[in-house]
Amino acid sequence: MFVSMLANTVVSTSLPVIISDLDGDQAAFTWVVTATLLATAVSTPVWGKLADLLNRKVLIQLALIIFIVASAAAGFAHNTDWLIAMRVIQGIGAGGLGALTQIVMADIVSPRERGRYMGLFGAVMALSTVGGPLIGGVITDTVNWRWNFYVAVPLAVVALVMIQKTLHLPPLKKRKVQIDYAGIVLLSASVSCLLIWVSLVGSDFGWASAATAWMVGGSLLGLAAFVAVELKAAEPLIPLSLFRNRTFTFSVIGSLSVGVAMFGTTVFLSQYMQLARGASATMSGLMTIPMMAGLLIISTLVGRMITKTGKWKAYVVVGSVLLTVGLVLMGTIEYDTDFWLVSVYMFLLGAGVGMVMQNLVLVVQNDVPTRDLGVASSSINFFRTIGGTVGVSALGAVLATQVTDRLAAKQGELMAAIGALGAEGKEVSASLASGTIPDVNSLPESVRFIVESVYGSSVAHIFMIAAPLGVLTLLAVLFLPNLPLGSLTRHEKMQAEESAVAPAGSAETVANVSEHAAGQNPAVPSGKDVPSGKDNS
Repeated sequence: MFVSMLANTVVSTSLPVIISDLDGDQAAFTWVVTATLLATAVSTPVWGKLADLLNRKVLIQLALIIFIVASAAAGFAHNTDWLIAMRVIQGIGAGGLGALTQIVMADIVSPRERGRYMGLFGAVMALSTVGGPLIGGVITDTVNWRWNFYVAVPLAVVALVMIQKTLHLPPLKKRKVQIDYAGIVLLSASVSCLLIWVSLVGSDFGWASAATAWMVGGSLLGLAAFVAVELKAAEPLIPLSLFRNRTFTFSVIGSLSVGVAMFGTTVFLSQYMQLARGASATMSGLMTIPMMAGLLIISTLVGRMITKTGKWKAYVVVGSVLLTVGLVLMGTIEYDTDFWLVSVYMFLLGAGVGMVMQNLVLVVQNDVPTRDLGVASSSINFFRTIGGTVGVSALGAVLATQVTDRLAAKQGELMAAIGALGAEGKEVSASLASGTIPDVNSLPESVRFIVESVYGSSVAHIFMIAAPLGVLTLLAVLFLPNLPLGSLTRHEKMQAEESAVAPAGSAETVANVSEHAAGQNPAVPSGKDVPSGKDNS
């Protein structure tokens, strides 16, 4: 997980430099991010379903290899098309890593103990999210941005060796492997078409246009066909029966909006720091530390408290409130807002994400049948990534429109500043009119002031638009059933489920399974699945 997070975050602060070097525009900037999220979203449920059918250890190693090879290949990009293509392949591997790490945790750690480990997962995410931009900024400023894509390769080799030597998973109950190919194709095509429409509408074609009708209509027809296929498939890609589970359904709704907060803020914060505050790639990484500190500190503390007390819902509700408040406050920032104030807002936002994101996966794994644990876990990641992808695409389009409109509103002021530059003004004017993301540090002071104020106000507008999604997350978690966390691992729970349906006269089998579960966690009375309140790992 650290490898996949680092390979993504190490590029985040240098993206403005990369896109500028490859002569890309705001659309290319958004697509470099969206392409990875799109591929991650589409592939996540596929990996999750395969994890319920095939060897999870082999799958996670395969996902890691795909991810790191694509990351290294992205370093050879000579234009934004190649970079976007490699980011698609990178996203396929990332979908596997994101889903499988959660599934493997369920195999070896009980839900009650998993609260502590979810905190550590959040800590790993925060560490890579803080360290990645810093490393990426230093590499970009001192060597070359291409090395950002190579830096995770040695770590990936170490991860592969460690997994091979130390990861020993209990085998799943054998069942006939039937891949839902029709479901995979229909879901991938429908979701991809819809997300591509979200990223292009308003710029390449209008909202009320033939292209919109074809793309949206085609996506809806594809999703309808997907539902029909899933109802009949022997091994559906996403079992629709899961939506009868309140925990799963409301966690899906909450994950959609958390995805927007997590992915959107990361992407647009780097633009705010560099384009509104004139920070270098290295400095923009340092300036986002408050948000990651909130995620790191709060997720670790909350994870330990959940394991200690067995209580989880209050923390998730409070996290949803902090998420909403953080988005609203970030919607008030300007290019010259005191940085200590921006830091407080970022900390609150990070704390909210840290308290909600991982715990939604935890409560789903605690409530769904073991047979569908893999696909249920990956589905939460899937909908979170869908939310993030749609959010980044839609908010990126809004940001581009906001920047254009605000520059137009300041046209007189801008032309006066450019005119005062004399001969130099023609070059500056051509640079701003090209549509590419400007390098604000190279602009004359009078023009730079206007550009920074435009980007500062525009990015703040993005956060304010995202704020209602925080309210949606809050409503979703309020309706989550407050179930106690179980004390059995997936393997133990599977044995208990099998014993529960054993034919009459199999009391000895039931007793043996109960005795085994109690032996794994002495605090669990034989034959029962109740929280122990102790660390027996």
